[in-house]
Amino acid sequence: MPETGGNIVTITYCTQCRWMLRAAWMAQELLTTFEQELAEVGLRPGTGGVFEVVANRTTIWSRTAEGRFPDIKELKQRVRDQVAPGRNLGHTDTPAASDRDHS
Repeated sequence: MPETGGNIVTITYCTQCRWMLRAAWMAQELLTTFEQELAEVGLRPGTGGVFEVVANRTTIWSRTAEGRFPDIKELKQRVRDQVAPGRNLGHTDTPAASDRDHS
């Protein structure tokens, strides 16, 4: 069995808002992308509209602070920056056409 990094990501989601499926999908995406770097992705139920992603005790996404949910590309980039800095994420690191047009 390959060795994984000791990195832990926790996604806290609002049960009142029924955001468990969104959190579970994002967890699956992170586990697939970072299969060598992550030891665990946990789902933590919360209330009050919470949706936060913490990597190694550092908040990397807060719906309250950002005013929205992350798209999966943003989330993968932020997780990468925390658990595997310098790692190329392939097409996920390629700016979208709309991003290039505004540069």
